[in-house]
Amino acid sequence: MKKTREKSFAKEIVRAPSQGLAVRSAAIVTRGLRDLARDSNWRVKRAFAGDSARLAISPAGQVCAVSHFAVQGTERLAVYDIESGALSLALSVAGEKAACPEETPAALAWSPAGRHLVAAWGGWRRELHAFDLHERRFQGVCGGFSEFPTWLAWSETGKYFAAASAGGPQAGLRLWTSAPDVAGQMPVAGNPASELNAAAWDRSSKPAPLPEKTAAEAPDDPADAPAAPLPPGGETDEESFRGFGRLAFRPDEQQLAAVAEIEGDWADDSVVLLEMPSLRKQNVFNAAGHITDVAWTCDSRQLIVCSAGQAFRVAPDRGEPEPLPFGAELCACHPHLPLGLCFSSWLKNSAKGRLFLVDLGRMEVFDERPAEGVAGLRWSADGSTAYAVTREGLAYIYEPPLL
Repeated sequence: MKKTREKSFAKEIVRAPSQGLAVRSAAIVTRGLRDLARDSNWRVKRAFAGDSARLAISPAGQVCAVSHFAVQGTERLAVYDIESGALSLALSVAGEKAACPEETPAALAWSPAGRHLVAAWGGWRRELHAFDLHERRFQGVCGGFSEFPTWLAWSETGKYFAAASAGGPQAGLRLWTSAPDVAGQMPVAGNPASELNAAAWDRSSKPAPLPEKTAAEAPDDPADAPAAPLPPGGETDEESFRGFGRLAFRPDEQQLAAVAEIEGDWADDSVVLLEMPSLRKQNVFNAAGHITDVAWTCDSRQLIVCSAGQAFRVAPDRGEPEPLPFGAELCACHPHLPLGLCFSSWLKNSAKGRLFLVDLGRMEVFDERPAEGVAGLRWSADGSTAYAVTREGLAYIYEPPLL
């Protein structure tokens, strides 16, 4: 009997190999050890070295930015791993310029799973360039343009891809149907499914204005930045439609929110809500000043608009927009929860800004930290991590224990 029991015990050990258990729990162990070594939900890493005003963060924890390389005066688009700061891939295409000056324009967008990147850059031909980061290769081009893109965006599932442009007679908005995460296939190709040009834009529909925040309405919040004042008489006579800026697809992919940019230092931008995929205009809202960001909440019911340092909430199917009790210039909404990651560059009684989380249900700010020069925000695909990257390449990584 004793001998039999010993054999049975040996078989049980074989059925539950310790190596398999270690592999499955490696990520949990690593996260736990890291959490024990810090007393904050924020970590700070050096993602890249350089100065990039335009960058894009992937849902898989990579960042694409304009980076300085060895040849003096030369810049290139490159992809870095945020956690390690290692160069993942220097993006290169045939016929690119040997050297590019600083501040060469760039427009970038990651696919929903982070496999593909579509980019436009001043050192390349005037076309959209697609890259497969899993296979680490350039895929091809599509969508030639005369006016450089101001913003590129993918919808939640990758069904649609949009490119906005501004600043000239050919400014407008183009929409493609896409296949963003298929191996060996161009994610965006062919002619756009829909287009909206400057000539089709009509501001005469009397959009509902975003209300300015008054002193009486302002909460006792030291981070609340006041909206930029309007000149006497409101809008100036010199205002004219410049084109489209930031884009945000509603998570249910029924609408696209596009910023209509208006010329002039004192001009008021607008948010136009477009039906998918026709790009038919459904509603328009005026802002107080220039709009710096737009983001949909995860339930597709509300749009967060950042304008002149103030945050607003817009319900697309009803009523007047509502000013929120905090200031923000950038905002990224959690993919599954009513949470927002925000950045404000200006605090009362301080020259510094801050990153912070906000409960979008109760409108309560929490878990904040000082930060400066943030150029991009992004939640990971599963919502467990949030990233904020500055133009100098410093990354703030938010990992709350309950997400």
